[in-house]
Amino acid sequence: MAETSVLVVAFAALLTALATGLGALPFLVTSGLSSRWEGIGNAAAAGLMLGASGQLVLEGANHGEWRTALGALLGAVFMFVSRRALPDHEGFSVGALQGADARKALLIVGVMTLHSAAEGVGVGVSFGGGQDLGVLMTAAIALHNVPEGLAIALVLVPRGVSVWAATGWSVFSSLPQPILAVPAYIFVALFTPFLPVGLGAAAGAMVWMVATELIPDARAHLARTPTAGVAIAFTAAMLALGWAVGG
Repeated sequence: MAETSVLVVAFAALLTALATGLGALPFLVTSGLSSRWEGIGNAAAAGLMLGASGQLVLEGANHGEWRTALGALLGAVFMFVSRRALPDHEGFSVGALQGADARKALLIVGVMTLHSAAEGVGVGVSFGGGQDLGVLMTAAIALHNVPEGLAIALVLVPRGVSVWAATGWSVFSSLPQPILAVPAYIFVALFTPFLPVGLGAAAGAMVWMVATELIPDARAHLARTPTAGVAIAFTAAMLALGWAVGG
């Protein structure tokens, strides 16, 4: 019976990872994006990430406010150090991307991967509280992951990454969910105290990415469109989605 439960947890967490790839599929019907739409995409991605960060902080605070705050600080510091460690010269590449575009692609995938690690622990811990709770958490995170995949695609596709490659990177960023869900389920008593730290770290990393990368890029491409308005609209949409699936 225990083995079956472990398989259920692994399968459920895998579904949440695959759901992330759905966010990139709308780009299959687009023929190309102008510089202005690239700016709108960055602003939208910023809003989606801010909304997700808000959800993570609220969830983390339910498990421990100080541990969530510590995690947020650690996440921001981690991203600062990671950004400083990345080469600044134009020869730096990730796949077909070069220079600044390659650094930005690596950063957003890294941020979302850190985010997914906390969510994977969340899936495992929720199943430790019963199958009904686990199924509810799985459905909520799977639905929540679709706009996160969109956020990744909004940054990668305008910079020349193919839609299918962006889909692959989106799913890749969520692989920590099935990897960590099973051990978190098995050792729920050990993982639970670290859950708010992980949630806070993911939130801190995403806020850092929004403030230092996405918003400045959006402002550079949007001379007349209100960048803040686009970001706020998507933040509100993401928070509303979180409240709808979580409530």
